[in-house]
Amino acid sequence: MLDQDSHNTADPTPEEPPGPPGAELRADARHNRERVLKAAREVFAAHGVDAPMSAVARRAGVGVATLYRRFPNRSALVVAAFDDQVVTCTTALEEALADPDPGHGLFVFLKTVCTTLVTDRGFDMVSMTGFPEAVDSGGQRTRAEEVVSTLIRRARDAGQLRADFDPADIPLLLLAVSGLAHHPPEIALPAALRLLTYLFQSFLAHPPSRPGTLPPAPPMDLTGLRRPRTTDR
Repeated sequence: MLDQDSHNTADPTPEEPPGPPGAELRADARHNRERVLKAAREVFAAHGVDAPMSAVARRAGVGVATLYRRFPNRSALVVAAFDDQVVTCTTALEEALADPDPGHGLFVFLKTVCTTLVTDRGFDMVSMTGFPEAVDSGGQRTRAEEVVSTLIRRARDAGQLRADFDPADIPLLLLAVSGLAHHPPEIALPAALRLLTYLFQSFLAHPPSRPGTLPPAPPMDLTGLRRPRTTDR
């Protein structure tokens, strides 16, 4: 979607000198950048990644011109806003690959991803919808698919996964978990971990006869199936 926002909106913030390539940002410029990224995550969580850039600038308390000086287009802003989350998941992926127990490595990786999906609002929308460049800077998505496939193959070879397990069960799990992201973290996180534990046990070729303790049940009932309405457009 093309962004309709004008770049000519009056800018209440001081002009930031461009500086030479690679120069460190001034302290106030760094503060503005972090404020914009925080606002972007909040706006994208509430209204999706197609929300107007002007809405991000307004929430950050900066002018649209300042926003566009730092982030010339929507893709650049989305990638920067969720860079920490991508790094977290990428690191977990490499740690899973190094785990001598492939089943354990796969579970720990999925736990990290599920935790990120429900505690960093907006990341679920970016990672699970049609904005792949935000989570594919440097080919992370392709690398993730390759590593997960390797983990699944190793777990199968070790007899850890049931014969009818399909790699498509992984995105199915993540889609289910991402549906919890609209809840507050104190509800979404235990719900996500409990769901992951249930489903991962069903993936196993030989589920333990005495499974470990489940994560605590979240304070939810059937009213929790309703998504809250957003009104501050």
